[in-house]
Amino acid sequence: MASRAAQAHPTRTRWWNSAGFDLLQFALFVAVVVWLPLRGAQSMAYNWQWYRVPRYLARVIDGEVIWGPLLKGLAVTVEISLWATALAVAIGLATAMLRLSRSYSGRWLAIFYVEAIRNTPLLVQLYVFYFILAPILGLPRLWTGIVALAAFEGAFAAEIMRAGILSIGRGQWDAAAALGLTRGRAYRLVVLPQAIRLMLPPLAGVLVSLVKHSAIVSVIAVFDLTNEARNVISDTFMSFEIWFTVAAIYLAITVSLSACVGVLERRLAAAR
Repeated sequence: MASRAAQAHPTRTRWWNSAGFDLLQFALFVAVVVWLPLRGAQSMAYNWQWYRVPRYLARVIDGEVIWGPLLKGLAVTVEISLWATALAVAIGLATAMLRLSRSYSGRWLAIFYVEAIRNTPLLVQLYVFYFILAPILGLPRLWTGIVALAAFEGAFAAEIMRAGILSIGRGQWDAAAALGLTRGRAYRLVVLPQAIRLMLPPLAGVLVSLVKHSAIVSVIAVFDLTNEARNVISDTFMSFEIWFTVAAIYLAITVSLSACVGVLERRLAAAR
């Protein structure tokens, strides 16, 4: 009887749990986010000049597209991110394998690398690479930034990969051994294909973090998006417009990356 009564009189949704109230909260949040910079600019008597921003992205002159400094800097940022991602994944995988190896010295070397990188600031590491290692190795500024970023993110990727490998049950290793597979082939054919599904979401976070951290290379005079934005601001004094534009560009990149990884993750899950 009680269940029939509950079905006849379903529980009403509280107004604070309704979709309308959620929409109102979101609208208020957006309003506050927009109001704060507007209020700050008003208190500074700031003169908005959004109409000047497009020329620093791209211009069309005599039918030819001329890329502006911001898009040129974006191209450098993308190049840094791609190379640093590839190196970070390679460093992370090698470090994870060392952590799980039977080599005593290899394990401690990997532990020292991970702890040293994860517990020191990225800016300090970049300066160490730039002032100490780069002159020894003969690295240009661009590759100094790439290697520093890869080393930093590789330490975080290593722990993600190690956790993913350890999540694979012992039975998989026993099955690989029963088939006569060596340890290396067991990793390549049995363990890693299963572990990648678990590694992918946190590794996507590392990739997004790498894109955002790439802005730090501007301190060693690499002309990435952030450095080009600084140069434009020093010439035009359009601080609000340029920084908002740069933030929107970074946001578009990171959201796109997250969406692509989400699609790949769903495809991997469907292929199980």
